[in-house]
Amino acid sequence: MQLIGMLDSPYVRRVAVSLQLLEVPFKHRAISVFSTYEQFRQINPVVKAPSLICDDGSVLMDSTLILDYAQSLAGPGKSLMPVALDERRRALRLIGLALAACEKSVQIVYERDLRPAEKQYQPWLSRVTEQLLQAYAALETELTRQPLALERGRIDQAGISIAVAWYFTQAMLPEIVRASAFPALQQFSSVAETLPAFAAAPHGLGTYPVAG
Repeated sequence: MQLIGMLDSPYVRRVAVSLQLLEVPFKHRAISVFSTYEQFRQINPVVKAPSLICDDGSVLMDSTLILDYAQSLAGPGKSLMPVALDERRRALRLIGLALAACEKSVQIVYERDLRPAEKQYQPWLSRVTEQLLQAYAALETELTRQPLALERGRIDQAGISIAVAWYFTQAMLPEIVRASAFPALQQFSSVAETLPAFAAAPHGLGTYPVAG
């Protein structure tokens, strides 16, 4: 299988980290939806990252749907989702908050970096910023109340999604989401980034796996 997309995308990185923990083999191709648009379009005309080229040649997209497929390849013994109903419900809530934080972070980055300053709509930016801060406030409360496991083999999809989202936001919008206001998230992310699956697919323009 081939994972298509840049690791500076939290969605691509979420898949790259998860595939490693699921022990599903894959090759990563760092192709950009911006600088190498035409190359990406030849793989997936929708030009959506991440895209996954399956072994039969079919192309999947959207990180959550790709991971659903990957989970079926890995088998139930390697699940990144809890089985017990209460634990699964909490994991789904945390994943939803983390993906909301990703979405709002990306929206702000696109508005700020791709739209001319004179055409940026401040009421929209203010609304999206508030949504972003509320998502992280809820995650901070959840992690303070009940920390997540962070050891290799124990971190689940909620933990992966939170750590990837937080690192992306801190890399791109540190002046909006101040790390000092979210100590539990900052500590969680710092430890997660030391895990082999995260270190092998670092945020940025590189390719998994990192050359040793």
